[in-house]
Amino acid sequence: MLNPFPEILFLGHLAPTLLRIAAAFCLGYSAYYILKNRRVAMQTELPIIGKPGLALVWIATSITMLTAFALFFGYGTQGAAILGGAIALKYGLFLPNRIQHLVPLSRGTYVLVFVICLSLLVTGGGAFAMDLPL
Repeated sequence: MLNPFPEILFLGHLAPTLLRIAAAFCLGYSAYYILKNRRVAMQTELPIIGKPGLALVWIATSITMLTAFALFFGYGTQGAAILGGAIALKYGLFLPNRIQHLVPLSRGTYVLVFVICLSLLVTGGGAFAMDLPL
């Protein structure tokens, strides 16, 4: 099949880069939102651990923010994609409805972030990424 814009085919290696940056922004915004509303997060009863303390909220947001930074800057993209996919699944599918107010994005958005991370795991980080061969 003929491509209507054959002169832009040389930009194909930038597609995973854009996906990587989009996933990083979603995860980074989620970490920022939870950290901004940490008092509400500390008062919410979670299914297994009960009410999390300030240290647990900081640890969870730090892991999410470090994953977002790793995806944004392309450092260890495939490892960060595994961790980002797990975080997206946690927020998108495994969070009960009664505590869905703790995360800023909808469930569908987190499922899409999971699919993006799965795609990055398969295709690699794209341009400007430092990956180790698996």
